[in-house]
Amino acid sequence: MRGEREAEAEEEEEEEEGGSHHRPKKLRLSKEQSRLLEESFRQNHTLNPKQKEALAAKLKLRPRQVEVWFQNRRARTKLKQTEMECEYLKRCFGSLTEENRRLQREVEELRALRVAPPTVLSPHSRRPLPASSLTMCPRCERVTASPSAAPAQQPPAPPLGRPPPRPLPRSSARASPPRRVKL
Repeated sequence: MRGEREAEAEEEEEEEEGGSHHRPKKLRLSKEQSRLLEESFRQNHTLNPKQKEALAAKLKLRPRQVEVWFQNRRARTKLKQTEMECEYLKRCFGSLTEENRRLQREVEELRALRVAPPTVLSPHSRRPLPASSLTMCPRCERVTASPSAAPAQQPPAPPLGRPPPRPLPRSSARASPPRRVKL
C-alpha cells in the first residue's frame, strides 16, 4: 500500500515535470522536517486542504508529498496496532489453550476415579441412608432423614461438615406477649 502511494506521487511528479518514465530519487526528509511532520501527526492524523498547504509551505515540500507522508504514517500506525493486537490475542489463545488442557485432564481424572456420590450414615445404626430419604434445612443446612425413611424415635442426623447449632439463651427464647393496639 505504501509503495503504491509513493509510486502514484512520483508518477504525478513526473507528469508535472513533463519528464521521462524513470524513477526519481526517493524523497529524503531532514530531521527537522520529520520532527514537524511527526508533531503534526500527533496533533491530527488527517489534514484538511488548508492545513496540508500550510504544512507543505512550512516544510518546503509539495502538498502531495505531505499528503503521501500522512497516508504512509497512518498505514504504519495501523500496522503496528494490528501487530500489537495479534500478539495480545496469541497470548490469550495460549493461556486459554493451557486452561482447556488442564480442565480436560481434570475431567479425565474425575472420570477415572468414578467415585460414587457421598453417603450419609444413620447416627444410630451407622448404615448408609438412601439419598432419596435425605432432606436439607435451607436455613441451617442440616441434613436429616425424612420421616418416612427413618423411625419416629430417631433424632435428626447431625449436619454434614458443620457443628450443631447452639441453643438460644433462655431470655431470648421466651416470646413476649403481643401488644394490644387500640384502633
